[in-house]
Order: sequence, then structure tokens, then C-alpha cells
Amino acid sequence: MLMATINASIVIISLPAIFNGIGLNPLQPGNVSYLLWILMGYMLITAVLVVSFGRLGDIYGRVRIYNLGFVVFTVGSIGLSLDPFRAGAGAMWLIVWRLVQGVGGAMLFANSTAILTDAFPAHRRGMALGVNQVAAIAGSFIGLIVGGFLAVVDWRAVFIVSVPIGILGTVWSYRSLHETGTRTGAKLDWPGNLAFAVGLTAVLTGITYGIQPYGGHSTGWTSPWVLGAIVGGALVLVLFVGIELRSPAPMLNMALFRIRAFSMGNLAGLLAAVGRGGLQFMLIIWLQGIWLPLHGYAYQDTPLWAGIYMLPITIGFLIAGPVSGMLSDRFGARGFASVGLLIVSGTFIALLLLPVDFSYWEFALITGLSGIGSGMFGAPNRSAIMNSVPAGERGAASGVTGTVQNAGSSLSIGVFFSLLIVGLASALPDALRTGLTDHGISAATADQVAGLPPVGSLFATFLGYNPMQSLLGPTGALGTVSPADAATLTGQEFFPQLVSGPFHHGLVVVFSVAAAMSLIGAIASLSRGGRYVHDDTPHDDTRHDDTRHDGTRRDDTTVVLPNTVSGGGVG
Repeated sequence: MLMATINASIVIISLPAIFNGIGLNPLQPGNVSYLLWILMGYMLITAVLVVSFGRLGDIYGRVRIYNLGFVVFTVGSIGLSLDPFRAGAGAMWLIVWRLVQGVGGAMLFANSTAILTDAFPAHRRGMALGVNQVAAIAGSFIGLIVGGFLAVVDWRAVFIVSVPIGILGTVWSYRSLHETGTRTGAKLDWPGNLAFAVGLTAVLTGITYGIQPYGGHSTGWTSPWVLGAIVGGALVLVLFVGIELRSPAPMLNMALFRIRAFSMGNLAGLLAAVGRGGLQFMLIIWLQGIWLPLHGYAYQDTPLWAGIYMLPITIGFLIAGPVSGMLSDRFGARGFASVGLLIVSGTFIALLLLPVDFSYWEFALITGLSGIGSGMFGAPNRSAIMNSVPAGERGAASGVTGTVQNAGSSLSIGVFFSLLIVGLASALPDALRTGLTDHGISAATADQVAGLPPVGSLFATFLGYNPMQSLLGPTGALGTVSPADAATLTGQEFFPQLVSGPFHHGLVVVFSVAAAMSLIGAIASLSRGGRYVHDDTPHDDTRHDDTRHDGTRRDDTTVVLPNTVSGGGVG
């Protein structure tokens, strides 16, 4: 799980080295799609396929699908490291093999949680899933640091590093893992799988392309292709629900959503994933575009240092995740998960109160608390979800939680990037126009550069490029001003000081929305009901005591239901 999530984020920091390695400028208008697909393809394919592979695990064996995932993931990693092409062909090679790698990642995502749920009794699952969840969430931040270090060595090392881990994991899993779960004898639901894949792919792709400018607008939300993909995909997902309700062997048993612990836990998980993804990307832009350059770091070094300075979040996860998982085994998930999301919501508000050029100890404290809050939420929430479903549905249920996590990350990029771009578009052009003309750039060139969509500046800072060099270089304007003005314009203080005000305006919008999402997620978590462990042991009607079939006693907050999904609505 750690390997799968590290590879979801390792490319973020390594993109400049990767594009330099294949000789492609990702900021040229025709190349932005390459950038988006290399960045987003892995997360998109895992989000789309994880439920299907979870259901395949229910039918054919979770360990079998999990082991195959190691093989596919390793093959994808080898393919990525052997890219023989350059420019656009080289980018397409990487995109295709990232998708292959994502297929393997989806197999791992879909079944790891279900395998652990099978292997551990209900009163120890919080601890086990806590370790698993910490690996999943921490990996998304550790990937930033690993990518930064490996990119300095060689861009191919970013992909090669997964090969020996994949080979060892494949051998280990085939030798050591054995099926302990319940298989469901059923045929594969092809109509349901196809409808889910098409619908979710269309929605996530449309939201991703909403970042790109269209028709003179700073974003692409007015594009008929974007709107058509989102609306059409949503309609296909509605069709998917209809197919599943009528299927004798559905890919996803919709009756699971009548279990309040399952439905509210996944709703809270989706909102938490969107907020967490938004936090990650906003902090990267904040650090790389403003704070690090103002503190003397060269633009090309900012991706690595951004990952290092975000370590408090990972440390918070590592501390809170296993501890809250173990405690939730004893006291239940609702309190830990709900309080965790309230802490996360509070840290978004605290980040709004920071000045753009903050003191690092304040930043570290707030982001560390955010990590602790996310850790308190993640493991107990996942444990509560998996405890609530029948044994024969654990693969599909694990797939749903994986889809929620990966779709939330994909949604966060489209939604929060767009919100930030809209915020910048209202204030950045005037500030940019004034700053350029004050340093000798002609009014015509200043108007041209100021009229460019803010997404160009954001992607430049995100990739560790010098934003003003990227904006002014193609115009040739830097050669028409004095060396002193040219040095000032491309220096480490001009752009950060110029963008600080507009960026903070956009940040207020983004973090306010994220805080509201986390608060709604906390309310959803509270509404999940008391402790609920689905009981798959056949009941003896002569028994009337309070002894659970796993040997423990149930307390007055625990609901243990017999092996039927339809009765789970009491939560």
C-alpha cells in the first residue's frame, strides 16, 4: 500500500526532471495535456478500477487479485523506466505505462484492506487497518520527498525504484499470503463494470480538463467537452445504479449503502480525501511559488524542499494513525473519526490566518495538527466501514473505500485548482501589468503577459520553473530591458511579492471550502451511529446473552447484526 501511494505522488515532484529527460516543454500550449495525464492518469485509473477489482477479489480470491496486482505494477514500472522515445512520443509512452502501473495499483488498493479484515478479528482490525491506512496516506507525502531526491539522480530512477520492490513483493506475496476470506460464487457483472468505468472516467476526466483555459476564460468549465463529459458521465453513473439494482450478481451490492456505518463512513471519507488532496496541492504551490523563493531557495530546488518542509503532516499521520486505530478497537470509531475531521477543519481556518510569508514554526505546528487530525480519522473510519459489511462483500466494500480515496484526490485537483485560478484571475492581471511596466517592459508586452491565464504561472511554480522566465522568455522582452531590470524580473523576490496578495485571495476561497467540507464530513461521521460489527456467524435462536461470536462482549453502543445486508440500516 505504501508503494502504491508513493507512486501516486512521486511523479508530482519529479515532473521537471522527467520532461527535461524526454526533451519536452510541458508549459507550451499543445503539451499541457501530456502534463495533466502524466500527473493524473495513475490516480484516475485506480479510482475507476478499484471497485471492479475488489469485486473480482470477492469472486476469485482476494489474495489472487492482490498478487496479480504486484506483477502488473512491476511490469508497468519496468516499462516506464525503459522509455525509448523523446518529446511527444516519449510522453505518450510514459502515459500508457503509468496507466498500466495504475491497473496494478488498483488491484493492491482494492484487496489489501479486505485481506486484513479477513485476517484480523473485529476487536483488532482498527490496529491492523490503522497501519495500512497510515501507509496509504503517508505514502502520498513521502512520495514527494522520494521523488525530489531521485529526480536529482536521474529521471528514470523515479520509476526504477519501484522495480526491485515490486519483484520482492511479488515473490513474497505468492509465497506467504493465503486465502482466509469468503468467496462469493457469482458471474462477473460486465454491464455494471462497464457503466461504472465509463461514467467515472468521463466525470474525472471532465473535471481534470476543467483546469485548462477555454475560449478566453481562465478555466475550461464553459467548454462543451468538459460539461458534456461531466453531465454524460453522471448520467452513466445513474444508469450504473439502475443496472446494479436489477442485476442478480451486481458488481456493487447497493444494499450496502443502507448500512449507515458504511454509507456515512464513505461520505466522510470522500470529503476528507478531497480536502486532503486540496491541502497537499495548495501547500506545494504556496511553498514553491512564494515562501521558498523568498527565503533564498532557487526555483529548481523548490520541489525537493517543499516535500521536506511538509514533513510535519506525515509525522502527524504516523503518530496518530496506529494509535487511533488501536483505541478505536476499544472505544469505537465515531468519536476519533469525528474529532479528527474537526481538527482538520480547524487547521484549514488556522492556515487562512497565516501571512503568506509565515514563520515556519507556525506552519509546522498547524500542518502537523492537520496530519494528526487526518490520522485520527483515517484508520478508525476505514475499520468501521469494513466491520459493517458481510464477509462476502469485503472486496467490493474495500474497492468503494479505495475509489473514494482516489476519486477524492482527483476531484481535489480539478476543484481546488479551478477555485485558485478564479481567485487569481480577479487580481493577478493588474498586479502583473503594473509590475512589468515598472521594470521597463513595454505596455503591449505587459498586456499580453497579463492576459495569459493564471494556470500557466501555477503550473510553472508547481513544476519548479521560474514563473517570470516562463512567461517572458517566449516574448523576447527580457532582452529589451536593462540587465538590472531583467535580473529583478527573474529574481527570487519579484514574482512571490507580486503574487502574494492575489494568491492569498485565492487561498481564502480554497481553504474556506476545504474547511466546510471537513466540517460536513465530521457531521457525517457523527451520524454513522454507535459501534456496529456485522456478524457472519449463523445465530442460534436459543441464545439470548450478550456474548459476541468473536468471543468478546458487546457494550451498549455496539450493534451486531446477523448475516444480512438488508437489516443493516439501523447502523
